[in-house]
Amino acid sequence: MNFLLVFIGGGIGCVLRFGIGLLIQKTKTTLPWATFISNCFACIIFASIVWLFINKPVFNNYLKPLLLIGFCGGLSTFSSFGYETFLLFKNGMQVYAFINIIANTLLCILIYLPLYKYV
Repeated sequence: MNFLLVFIGGGIGCVLRFGIGLLIQKTKTTLPWATFISNCFACIIFASIVWLFINKPVFNNYLKPLLLIGFCGGLSTFSSFGYETFLLFKNGMQVYAFINIIANTLLCILIYLPLYKYV
């Protein structure tokens, strides 16, 4: 059952990530905004779900594989983040590459700060 839940959630997350990519067209002179938005959105959803369902058994049985592992895993994209950062470095845009690394990492970590006292 968990495999099916992860599969369904991951598919929905991947389709949403693809849609975000289509809406936010990438250019060679800017940060990879679609990946940044997808990663931050996944972290917001992840943190919200964890906060809402702390210590609730139903969360562990059904919602965790569907939403946290599947949906948020499909929506967030570390591989794209790594590759796009590599391309920024390769194209001589070191400042953008470092901004991309710092912005993605710092903001996604900061999103979880409200959970500090709960987990």
